[in-house]
Amino acid sequence: MKSTALQCAVGLLARREYSELEIQQKLKQREYQQSDIDAAIAQLLKKNYLSDDRFAETVCRYRSNRGYGWQYIANELKQKGVCSTIIHQLHKNCEIDWYLQAELAYNKRFGIKTIFDQKDKAKRIRFLQYRGFSTEEILTVVNANYAYE
Repeated sequence: MKSTALQCAVGLLARREYSELEIQQKLKQREYQQSDIDAAIAQLLKKNYLSDDRFAETVCRYRSNRGYGWQYIANELKQKGVCSTIIHQLHKNCEIDWYLQAELAYNKRFGIKTIFDQKDKAKRIRFLQYRGFSTEEILTVVNANYAYE
């Protein structure tokens, strides 16, 4: 016997937070009718079981603890269907020192070894760019560990 779209969505949300778009996609994968999906999402939003704000905060906290920067986090949230106003509000309200996060990610990956050549410096810059840190944050961290010749 097939469960309802609402039951399926509640089961998914019991395990972890999802964005509204992700829940919609998961219910479509399970071949529920669009009208059932819309009704389930409306019910979840009404009962506050589904919240893009809460989802965004969870993703931000998780990714920042894993050594990712704001640009990576914001891009991930956009891909998962979180609206730009929620992303902007989250960035304004989060109290994370991104310079410290960049330094921690850098030290975890490279240790406290000094950079001597441009090739090594470029490699370290690319690493921090991939992790989603801003140019200013990257240059601050990398230049602090660069031995000028």
